[in-house]
Amino acid sequence: MEHVVIIGNGISGVTAARHIRKLSDKKITIISSEADEFFSRTALMYVYMGHMKFEHTQPYESWFWKKNRINLKKGFVSKVHSSKKEIAFSTGEKLSYNKLIIATGSKPNKFGWPGQDLKGVMGMYHKQDLEALEQYAPNNKVCKRAVIVGGGLIGIELAEMLHSRNIPVTFLVREDSFWDKVLPMEESAMINREIIENHIDLRLSVNLKEIKSDKKGQVTSVIIEETGEEIPCNVVGLTAGVSPNVDFLKGSEIELGRGVKVNHFLETNIKDVYAIGDCAEQHEAIGLRRPIEAVWYTGRMMGETVAQTICGNRIQYKPGHWFNSAKFIDIEYQTYGWVWPQPKENEAHFYWEHESSKKCIRINYNKKTQKFIGINTMGIRMRHEFFDKVLNKNRSIAYVLEHLADANFDPEFYKLHESEIVAKFNKENNTNIQLKKKNWKRIFSRV
Repeated sequence: MEHVVIIGNGISGVTAARHIRKLSDKKITIISSEADEFFSRTALMYVYMGHMKFEHTQPYESWFWKKNRINLKKGFVSKVHSSKKEIAFSTGEKLSYNKLIIATGSKPNKFGWPGQDLKGVMGMYHKQDLEALEQYAPNNKVCKRAVIVGGGLIGIELAEMLHSRNIPVTFLVREDSFWDKVLPMEESAMINREIIENHIDLRLSVNLKEIKSDKKGQVTSVIIEETGEEIPCNVVGLTAGVSPNVDFLKGSEIELGRGVKVNHFLETNIKDVYAIGDCAEQHEAIGLRRPIEAVWYTGRMMGETVAQTICGNRIQYKPGHWFNSAKFIDIEYQTYGWVWPQPKENEAHFYWEHESSKKCIRINYNKKTQKFIGINTMGIRMRHEFFDKVLNKNRSIAYVLEHLADANFDPEFYKLHESEIVAKFNKENNTNIQLKKKNWKRIFSRV
């Protein structure tokens, strides 16, 4: 019987296993050194915040794996010998495979800061990070202050987590404004305000110089590069992005860049070896997407795709239109299509912000053709299916504004703002776009 070995039990690896089982009777083994069973990584923050227990993050009951004949093995893979179709564990144990899927995800970036491996220094990516946080920051008596280094999505999640236990937080961001390499100026400023309003000490345009410790190797403070200021703290969160977790493949025959190099079929340079999820790096980027995408939904899609190929239906990975969502403390964010911090040539941005400074939308469109290119929303929920269809059909910005009521997905009784959004566009562009009423029949027919 053909044996498929999957290294990594995150969303990519588990999705691949589930779909291979649906399509075949192959023997399947999932290997992980992190956890016994699959859990939702994005839910770790809610465990610390007391909204759920760790077992609530596990979508499948323990009996699921045996019933579906998916073998789970706890262990750390130290080498892959592709010429022998064999993997080696840190214990010296070996395991043979017919096909291998590498789905080892990411690891937090470290940049050689002095003290970066001290007790009380952690990322917020793995189950072990959550355990370390519970150990070093259970409350504000044990942890008098935490310092977070890096202003991405994981950084703001960690800030919110610590804030939920009333632990003072200093947030070091090297950019001039939060996430300004991704967000335009106004959205970035909105997040800056949200962070500060939640009594988080946001420091922009600063870098970490070093982390200091006591004689026991426990964090005591950090030093700011630019000013030399010393900030006392008991915990340091390193959230300056993530990198593919592929160190164990160095020296193997498998081609590496920053991640495991793959073609559009998720195949590596070695026959019968595939890579999916955060650790996979496309030889040629797909459309305007980045070669490496550390995003939950793309990992799931890669798992489904590679399962088809392994089961005899070789298909390309096609992630479709870019979309993403996040939550910046109390402000929800969605994006569909492409919205850059600054418009590109022949592009224009239309921006509307609510008087509360907690809601906004930004639409990117082609100045010449009026074609809709993408949208950002803050504090307003939009329907994914609506924008997927709009992008597929190359609709105009006028069409999007006319049907903005159909796109809205806010809960019942939320105040709607479509009419003032359309009015602002008409005033700025000397147009007469009319907002169409929400078509409930069409909305409910697609739910």
